[in-house]
Amino acid sequence: MMIKGFNLIRPGTTIPFMGMHRIMFLFSTILVVSSVVIFGLRGMNLGIDFQGGIMIEVRSEGPADLALLRSSLGSLGLGEVNLQTFGAPNEVMIRVQRQEGDEKAQQLAVDKIKQTLGAGYENRRTEFVGPKVSEELFKSGIEAVSFAILAILVYIWFRFEWQFGVGAVVALVHDILSTIGLFALTQMEFNLTTVAAVLTIAGYSINDTVVVYDRVRENLRRYKSKPLPELLDLSINDTLSRTTMTSFTTLLALFALYVLGGEVIRGFSIALIWGIVIGTYSSIFLAVPLMLYMKLPNRSADATGDDGAASAEGA
Repeated sequence: MMIKGFNLIRPGTTIPFMGMHRIMFLFSTILVVSSVVIFGLRGMNLGIDFQGGIMIEVRSEGPADLALLRSSLGSLGLGEVNLQTFGAPNEVMIRVQRQEGDEKAQQLAVDKIKQTLGAGYENRRTEFVGPKVSEELFKSGIEAVSFAILAILVYIWFRFEWQFGVGAVVALVHDILSTIGLFALTQMEFNLTTVAAVLTIAGYSINDTVVVYDRVRENLRRYKSKPLPELLDLSINDTLSRTTMTSFTTLLALFALYVLGGEVIRGFSIALIWGIVIGTYSSIFLAVPLMLYMKLPNRSADATGDDGAASAEGA
């Protein structure tokens, strides 16, 4: 007995994506421009990793009560305080934002924290992240994202054609800028964990795009005389079920992390949820429709249509 698989999109679906590509291009442009403007006006709520601060590693006799610790340390008036367990439930990393003043001000904050923790916590390590170190971390984060985009461009260029590489990078930059705009708008903390989320978004987005591009390349070889808008619509619809199912199952896991993961990974979860949604959108509505404006190899003029874009209206 054959068990039919579950599909969010029925096989044989023929959605005319190319017919709406101009509207989607306008929406994406507004989204990116708005993200840049909000970032310029509000900036980012940089975490301790990028602003500098105090890191204290402590160990409790039993499992640490993070909620109680967060409440107690938050009432000290030291500004932003982050807590997370690592290694074991009784090992806690405390991060406090950099205090105004010199080294004495930082030491005073450390003394307040130790006094609040009491004898039930063993102080194992105390470090101060200065402005120079935080500046280097911020620079390294930007370099990591930039090198990732460059490596993806080179990979797509060698695997497909340069036209596909341009389309993939445009979609990727769109996803990253919109994610930065989300953090600027909501003022959620932007730290090294968020940079990891951005890099994860880049990997997921390019994976989605490569799957659709692979079908586009296959159909370009199979249907040499088919108008390009129809061929692109066919390629997206062929992979639509796989794309939506992958995104849906990934989002289920991320929503579980958001609800059950606690405060420590909440920003990471939100960034990935947004990244999955916007990455799926850009793969379908941005990366592939951009091929209408590219001169693809082995395409005759009659198969492309009037500049590619004009024929999309009838798709």
